[in-house]
Amino acid sequence: MAKTKVAVLKTSPEAILDDYQKLMHLAEYEKYLPKNKDTALKINISWHKFYPACSTTPWQLEGVIKTLLSDGYKKELIHGCHNRTVVVSAKQGEKENKHKPVIDKYGLRNIHLYKGEEWIKYEPKGKMLVLNDIFPDGIMIPKRMIGENIIHLPTMKTHVFTTMTGAMKNAFGGLLHEKRHWTHSVIHETLVDLLTIQKEIHSGVFAVMDGTFAGDGPGPRCMVPHVKNHILASADQVAIDAISAKMMGFNPMSLKFIRLAHEAGLGTGDPKEIEIIGEDISNVNFRFHMERTTFASRGQEMIYWGPLKPLENFLLRTVLAPWSYIASILYHDYYWYPFIGKKRVNEMLKTNWGKLFLNY
Repeated sequence: MAKTKVAVLKTSPEAILDDYQKLMHLAEYEKYLPKNKDTALKINISWHKFYPACSTTPWQLEGVIKTLLSDGYKKELIHGCHNRTVVVSAKQGEKENKHKPVIDKYGLRNIHLYKGEEWIKYEPKGKMLVLNDIFPDGIMIPKRMIGENIIHLPTMKTHVFTTMTGAMKNAFGGLLHEKRHWTHSVIHETLVDLLTIQKEIHSGVFAVMDGTFAGDGPGPRCMVPHVKNHILASADQVAIDAISAKMMGFNPMSLKFIRLAHEAGLGTGDPKEIEIIGEDISNVNFRFHMERTTFASRGQEMIYWGPLKPLENFLLRTVLAPWSYIASILYHDYYWYPFIGKKRVNEMLKTNWGKLFLNY
């Protein structure tokens, strides 16, 4: 039986767009994405501020678009795809992270799922681990995603809920509405449920991951960014996350969402069963570590898995819920970013990748 394939390349700012094309061809993306279907580019905006490794990079987005167009995918069938959260503005984020200029440069549609799109109740055919319990009135998804190809555009980074985040977590920001934070206490099972749904509704699923910048520590917002110069691609959402996790220094099968998806047959999570094409990464280990060292992450831990767990519904699903959104925005946007994050951003902007970002 042929192994699942994940393409990995080491790249540079000078070669990045050509390398994205090479990467996608190595991963044989055209086999998985029919050209007669709409293709959604699921852009990741984990923060509306620019913070290296936090959100889809402009060169990642442009590299994918250029490759699609050069390989005969029709412009009118490709669109940027955004959702928002209660604490992150997609409208602000697509500007500060320079996604909108790239979308506009190629004349693509830019769709915000929370604005003017129809959401419908979806009844999964496959087994759900938690979503039916979290949303007893029905799982609502964007109608337009049914029958579409989707290309996920995550970055290499850690996450306070899932240790690392990648392709599987990127669906979390697209398929579920703003109340998706209700699932945080069972986030691992939620990601597996979402992959089950994706396999049912999409005509093709593919992921292209950017690790030119990579984030360590209490992600996705309060990380320490590093220049790592790697990009990854695969049609197997579990496998690309597993290889990304391994490169960052984690044991993929120790991460619950990867292990559960692997055991459910939704993809391959064991690196021994995955073929790496392109770069030899056998000695790659970023030695990253997930930590909940910020005020916000410690508070979330107490609510979802700690002493405040009995109060989770009361604090996050009643009229009191806005307090948590306000607290998060005040902490991240008005304390952490100006006093801690901004200095890290300025250091990264001095790198060659930072200079490339400034030129977009």
